[in-house]
Amino acid sequence: MPLVEMQGIVKRFGGLTANDHVDFAVERGEIRALVGENGAGKTTLMRVLFGLLRPDEGVIRLDGRMVDFHNPRDAIAHGVGMVHQHFMLFEDLTVADNVIYGMEPRRWGLFVDREQARAEVEGLANRHGFRVDPRAPVKALSVGERQRVEILKLLYRGADILILDEPTAVLTPQERNDLFAVLHVLAEQGKAIILITHKLKEVMAVAQSATVLRHGRVTGNVQTAETSVEELAHLMVGRRVLTRIERPPASIGEAVLAVRGLTLEGDGPRPLLDDVSLEVRAGEIVGVAGVAGNGQTELVDTLVGFRIASRGAITISGQDVTGHDVLARRRAGLAYIPEDRYQRGVAAEASIAENLAMGFQHDPPLVHNGLLSPASLYEWADRLADDYDIRMSTPREAARNLSGGNLQKVVLAREFTHNARLILADQPTRGVDIAATEFIHQRLLDRRNAGDAILLISADLDEILALSDRVLVMVEGQIAANRPADAIDEYELGLLMTGQPANSAHA
Repeated sequence: MPLVEMQGIVKRFGGLTANDHVDFAVERGEIRALVGENGAGKTTLMRVLFGLLRPDEGVIRLDGRMVDFHNPRDAIAHGVGMVHQHFMLFEDLTVADNVIYGMEPRRWGLFVDREQARAEVEGLANRHGFRVDPRAPVKALSVGERQRVEILKLLYRGADILILDEPTAVLTPQERNDLFAVLHVLAEQGKAIILITHKLKEVMAVAQSATVLRHGRVTGNVQTAETSVEELAHLMVGRRVLTRIERPPASIGEAVLAVRGLTLEGDGPRPLLDDVSLEVRAGEIVGVAGVAGNGQTELVDTLVGFRIASRGAITISGQDVTGHDVLARRRAGLAYIPEDRYQRGVAAEASIAENLAMGFQHDPPLVHNGLLSPASLYEWADRLADDYDIRMSTPREAARNLSGGNLQKVVLAREFTHNARLILADQPTRGVDIAATEFIHQRLLDRRNAGDAILLISADLDEILALSDRVLVMVEGQIAANRPADAIDEYELGLLMTGQPANSAHA
């Protein structure tokens, strides 16, 4: 009998059916992946299981007994726990304080018994094979350690069913492997684990089974030992998908971006950027890898012009733009695909057509006799929508109505049409599905093959290694390594990201 059984689950939002009579089950001791494109209904289904949403139709059974959750408190009381993609921890409190929060052991019914709390958390961690110090403040922990604290919170509350939403999104390969080891231990102890992810290689590595959703319906229930990444991708998208793009040999030209001694002071004793020097040449993609918070965001902001460097120089196509504003840098030949497409990439309330026209609104073919032509504006938008496969009902609709993948294509279409020599791509596929990722990767390689210079910042090491000709590793605001992509693997890259020497990579 399955520990979790969801039958005929239907969830509608107005005219949209997010889950369409979905059946889903997980056994004790099973790690089951839940995969699908953006909008396929994965998160909605798990929000129903966790009590965040009420189903319009269908039933949920735990250990054969029907349950009806009105809120997450009900779900937790029945042993269902969820680790969200964005952690919910108090950074200034210790590990133990975070784990016991709301369920604190008390002395004489009045005072929190912190010694007992630390002992309970330490014992819980040891039983499940966790390496974590209950006395450590959360703000001092790595991302992987914080994730273990989130799992400990669920275990402390007696969770037998653990839902993890994109759990490896910001982990190094070593942290990812540590997480997988923890999940295997929990499964061996009889827990049921549900893994929401879009990383199909990881599905094959850690899960015994997978349920695939497409357009709110189940398209497959498979055993990972009997399937492949390619089959999973086909079930997700409904067609053959290239899970790895071929990268032809580079034809490298002159330096398009040159950065020398770039330093950016912060509020603390250590600079946010510390004497950073790098080049990106025509016809190459240079990837930047690093654990979050090691200067990647500051590097992007300083190159684009949102921040002005304390020292150093930046040139684009030979033009010194060090003290120039964003507009001047764009005129020098910079195109920018931002990490946060909603805040920096688009004007969400403006129409799709207006977003696609940004930067072109003063010139032909959009302007006739000094005036912006609406007919030309919509013709322009329709052409770019066709070229970049932007799925929309009309270019007049607000950009905010588009899915994440289609919104990212709006940004790409606009930025690539500027024909800039330098493309700064910051997390270009974050939050987009496998089909949109395939499309974006191919367009970036097309621009590289056409002779453009691309600086790629990504937390996805598969993406870095698949697209890059060279890889830079940032540690504490410095360039700690500069390697040909073909001469480094994911494991060594992960060690370099944590500041370990390269010669220990395969020790």
